[in-house]
Amino acid sequence: MNRPNPIDEEYVFEQGLIISSTDLKGIITYANRKFCEIAGYTKDELVGKNHNIERHPDMPKAAFQELWDTIQSGKEWTGVVKNLRKDGLYYWVYSHIAPTTENGEVVGYSAARRPASATEVEESIPIYQEMLAKENN
Repeated sequence: MNRPNPIDEEYVFEQGLIISSTDLKGIITYANRKFCEIAGYTKDELVGKNHNIERHPDMPKAAFQELWDTIQSGKEWTGVVKNLRKDGLYYWVYSHIAPTTENGEVVGYSAARRPASATEVEESIPIYQEMLAKENN
């Protein structure tokens, strides 16, 4: 599936909870209705794809490296993320991602995402801009 070209226009995600699960490699194994609605994809388009299908180019690679380092060490991660919808619009979420275990072994990851507050977004933008600047130098 081709990634959409980003459009500098926000899709306002005002309420609800996006829930998804992935395997150990980040391949989506479950997407709730709200995830499909907010991301603009059908469930069939999401399940079986890598979760980075919604990664916005404004998000620094280092932010996702920190996320993966945290959850792969068995810990939970929380943070603000700018995502890319299928139509190219963006939306902000506050994410909580945790390892999923079976019989004491990590078998995947589950994420719950709510709309990010204006304050959370305002605080995140300069941090991400600085991280991107370092990555591009």
